[in-house]
Amino acid sequence: MSRTVHCAKHGVEAPALSFAPWPGALGKRVFDTIGQPAWQEWIAHQTMLINENRLSPMDPKHRAFLEAEMEKFLFGGGAAKPLGYVPPTD
Repeated sequence: MSRTVHCAKHGVEAPALSFAPWPGALGKRVFDTIGQPAWQEWIAHQTMLINENRLSPMDPKHRAFLEAEMEKFLFGGGAAKPLGYVPPTD
């Protein structure tokens, strides 16, 4: 049987992640309390942040920014979109 968690973001039981997706204490917290659907939402938001702000995941300052945004997005009630962001039209 696959592992489930009570997702801190959505407040429901959800399939758990199969590994800690981030190093350190935040990664363990995400692994223990965030479900797969919420993590996929974060990945989409993170991709938008990287693209809109021209971030490099290799830059320590950019990684610190992304970590802070991840914590806000998953545990703090949401994270803001970049200033001037216009969603794509299909």
